[in-house]
Amino acid sequence: MKNIDRRQWLKTAGLSGSFTFLGGLPALAMDSPQHITTEGGRIAKLNSNENPYGPSKAVRKAIVKSFDKACRYPSLVYKPLIAQIAEKEGVPTEYIVLTGGSTEGLKAAGLAYGSQGKEIIAADPTFQSMLTYAENFKGYVHRVPVDESMGHDLKEMERRMNSKTGLVFICNPNNPTGTLLDKNVLRDFCIATSKKAMVFSDEAYYDFITEPDYPSMITLVKEGMDVIVSKTFSKVFGMAGLRIGYLVARPKIADTLKKHVMAMTNLLAIEAAKEALKDNEFYKFSIAKNAEAKAAIYKTLNDLGLDYVESHTNFVFFKTGRPIEEMITAMEQENVLIGRPFPPFYKWARISTGTMEDMVLFDKALRKVMG
Repeated sequence: MKNIDRRQWLKTAGLSGSFTFLGGLPALAMDSPQHITTEGGRIAKLNSNENPYGPSKAVRKAIVKSFDKACRYPSLVYKPLIAQIAEKEGVPTEYIVLTGGSTEGLKAAGLAYGSQGKEIIAADPTFQSMLTYAENFKGYVHRVPVDESMGHDLKEMERRMNSKTGLVFICNPNNPTGTLLDKNVLRDFCIATSKKAMVFSDEAYYDFITEPDYPSMITLVKEGMDVIVSKTFSKVFGMAGLRIGYLVARPKIADTLKKHVMAMTNLLAIEAAKEALKDNEFYKFSIAKNAEAKAAIYKTLNDLGLDYVESHTNFVFFKTGRPIEEMITAMEQENVLIGRPFPPFYKWARISTGTMEDMVLFDKALRKVMG
């Protein structure tokens, strides 16, 4: 959001502290969102936290326009994107590491700081890519159960630190619970732990946070701390299939991470990301449509009396009281795909926001499945 004061926009859009869609945004001539159909009818794909409205029209045009350069390696075009990202985040270009989605950045960090006998500390449940990857390379992961509010138990995470701790992983907002850490508590925790080990702040869902003054941990990177922050174009920008994200870290750390990046991204994704950063209208559209869909999910869950965690993301984690594998099968029979199991919460389900048509299908399916 290079040309937008995010705090001011959240206030004027009426999204601060609210999950209702209040409108007031300019109408966008969007193409129809991407729907999936089978012989059994339309499928509501609500299992992967994707943005069904993207990429935007401007991004699509940029991709088509760049086809002629697709025979070239990404080195032709990645420097201008790094410059854009650096300006957006307020850091020098040496702080930016391009990756194939934020997942590649997570794995690179896990390999660099949490493998070969080193240890990682993380919440449980949380996003697993870094953790399982490090384990594949002889790393050990301390999985610390979330607290009663389904949030990170930072005190216990800090207590688990020892001489072998190489990295502390924080997914904030957390996936799959959707919880958000108190900004002051988070900052204090990151400052304290970064003096003992590398801190990784996964901010894949940062754009969906509705607290106007909520800081990115990039602020600590700027202060010279041992902190790595990951960002992605997969969520609010609707580019999950293009696989592009980035890391922000001090130059010495960034250089280490670059040595562990294996695939990076591709030329079409880079050109798409350059356009996405300029497409402020689509950014606002995506945030608003997410809030609208999330309000619809809450209404369904409230009507059915189902407990859920208030979400700061584009998904909602709710308690079904039924085995998740059973729920997945039952909902799929109603043409609705929901999230995978997240141990140890085997009687909870994660549902992504979709189009309002998807929300209607979800509402109808869940009412039927829950009897």
